[in-house]
Amino acid sequence: MNEEELQEEESEELFERETIICAKGQEPLRIDKFLMGRIEGATRNKIQQAIAAERVLLNDRPVKSNYKVRPLDKIVIYQDYSPESNEIVPENIPFKIVYEDDDLMVVDKDPGMVVHPGSGNPGGTLVNAVAFYLKQKYPEIDESELARFGLVHRIDKNTSGLLVMAKTPKAMTHLAKQFFDHTVHRRYVALVWGDFEEEEGTIVAHVGRHQRFRKLFTAYPEGEHGKEAITHYKVLERFNYVTLVECRLETGRTHQIRVHMQHIGHPLFNDDTYGGDKIVKGTVFTKYKQFVDNCFALCPRHALHAQQLGFIHPITKEQMNFESPLPEDMSAVIDKWRNYSASRNL
Repeated sequence: MNEEELQEEESEELFERETIICAKGQEPLRIDKFLMGRIEGATRNKIQQAIAAERVLLNDRPVKSNYKVRPLDKIVIYQDYSPESNEIVPENIPFKIVYEDDDLMVVDKDPGMVVHPGSGNPGGTLVNAVAFYLKQKYPEIDESELARFGLVHRIDKNTSGLLVMAKTPKAMTHLAKQFFDHTVHRRYVALVWGDFEEEEGTIVAHVGRHQRFRKLFTAYPEGEHGKEAITHYKVLERFNYVTLVECRLETGRTHQIRVHMQHIGHPLFNDDTYGGDKIVKGTVFTKYKQFVDNCFALCPRHALHAQQLGFIHPITKEQMNFESPLPEDMSAVIDKWRNYSASRNL
């Protein structure tokens, strides 16, 4: 894993949330002025823009800039902490749109496509592709509006599947809040090494940077480092030495499924970062090694697909549900293991 990949896969959720509780003796003060004194580097203009986009909530409701804070008011601020460039070059790159309206877009990302520009990969990303698409659809759009258009969350370069992107600041805020509140429905399908004794289970272990190898992430079961992470899994199909599982995320930490599965001894098939790109379970026969190598060639990336995505539409409040079929590489390798397993069990 190189520096370029580290930038690509830094985090899944792109907003952080800060909560401020006003003191008991708080004097009446306009909320925009109050926040200028509490947020490092903030300008009044930026704070007012955040308030207009409903990225500032007062006692869990949107607020106006002229509101005067009171004792024990609870203020929640959603801040974009992503380090991405403000200059996005539109590029004519094909990508799949599953759904689009005036407020949001749902995209089905191919494996191998980086979600956003970063150091070392300024172009060729999903964001560049979306910028080109928007320029064609809305020729009057300002170039500055294309920077990091609508990204609320992301998935790894070599993970395929569904992403939602916001088309307005208000939609972005509402979607970001759903991710923070863990109300977004996310189901992944993964092919992992080994068999499971149980049909389903839950993995609870903090996920954070490895203390020694800073480009990697690892699980901290005692919660001393990293952030809380919860993954629910269910066995879908067993193939003796590998298993097809469904994973449901409660939290969205970096590499969460990959790290959690490695933590319980079931690294993702062909995950070259977390130990899945070698034979973990099986026989020592040359014929078996050749079979596994052929499987690696069929699916030359970690076998993980973001299959289902569900959320409340930020404007209509309607429940939105989407599902993506397995990509060809994962389907092919699953079929190969299914046939192998069936022949062993004859």
